[in-house]
Amino acid sequence: MNRVRGLMRGRVRTVLILVTALYLTACGVNNVVIEGSFPTPNINKLPLNVAVYYDPALTEFAYIEYSETGSEEYNIASGQSHIELFSTVLPAMFDGVVVVESIEEAEALGVDAIFAPIIEEFQLALPAKTKLDVYEIWIKYNMRLMTADGDYIADWVLTSYGKTPSESLRSVEAAINAAAIVALRDLASSFSLSFSQVPEVKDWLNTL
Repeated sequence: MNRVRGLMRGRVRTVLILVTALYLTACGVNNVVIEGSFPTPNINKLPLNVAVYYDPALTEFAYIEYSETGSEEYNIASGQSHIELFSTVLPAMFDGVVVVESIEEAEALGVDAIFAPIIEEFQLALPAKTKLDVYEIWIKYNMRLMTADGDYIADWVLTSYGKTPSESLRSVEAAINAAAIVALRDLASSFSLSFSQVPEVKDWLNTL
């Protein structure tokens, strides 16, 4: 039942993302596509084969920042950058990693576990609104780990934070991108270092 609710939640988000994208094509919103690089974590691999499912709610994620008058000001797309991040981090954490197009495909592969991350919340703080000399980004994630049969092993929340000084970059778009990359690198570090210590994950690993 938990699995069904999780998948339905992802499908609802996907519809909302697609509707938003269509709407923005008719607006004068500033589009920011997050781009950057991510270091490979220096950690010991777990002897696991893991399938990764990137829900469209993650791969097509976009956040809209509104102006004080209520109009769309910035459309921040970070889906591809998240795929690049996990493509760097996960192979450093596990012996085998395969990306799948669906949970059903993962179940057929007979892997040890299925990993399916989701973005729950995205917040942006602009100097023009906060009166502070930094751009700040907070991202809240729902990390979902399932067995090869699709049953939940663990479902936990991680948050990441990034900021950049306003005077260090020439444009708002560049500053937003820089703050987002710092936040994603924060996620990479906290996720890779804390994974084995998540209580439900730790209990599951002890059964293997």
